[in-house]
Amino acid sequence: MSPNVSTWTGWAYVAFVFDAYSRAIVGWTVAGTKTTALVSKALTMAIWRRDHYGHPVEPGLIHHSDAGSQYTSLKFTESLAAQGLSASIGSVGDTYDNAFAESTTGLFKTEVVNQHGPFKTLAEVEFALMEWVDWYNNARLHSTLDYLTPVEYEAASYSQHSPRRPALV
Repeated sequence: MSPNVSTWTGWAYVAFVFDAYSRAIVGWTVAGTKTTALVSKALTMAIWRRDHYGHPVEPGLIHHSDAGSQYTSLKFTESLAAQGLSASIGSVGDTYDNAFAESTTGLFKTEVVNQHGPFKTLAEVEFALMEWVDWYNNARLHSTLDYLTPVEYEAASYSQHSPRRPALV
């Protein structure tokens, strides 16, 4: 998902990669243009972070997105395939198949953009995003996770077994 944020110097576009299993935000980035590079960077971060923390992304994982051109580009679909990931793209104008991502990006806009904006620069958006992701993953309790944070939920799950998670959104 790529919400846009108005700044004094122009638009800032934010890309997220969510783990649908744990609700964790595993990849994110900010750029001044909404391109394939924007979403590719967020995906690369997600894959690196999973590997870095000892839980590499397994082939066959599904990356679900909306039908934005940055997600449907040949370059992005090739990068998914190179990582062994499968693409799943929602239908145009339909938010129901992507409700989790829409809801979380809505939280970002409500809790960060609306409360802490207007932002002067892209760097200010990036800093606010990093703070919010840290809070979201490490402090925010999620009712769908039995009122645990995404980090706590994953730790509990990994201590029992290493499940194959269904999707990155």
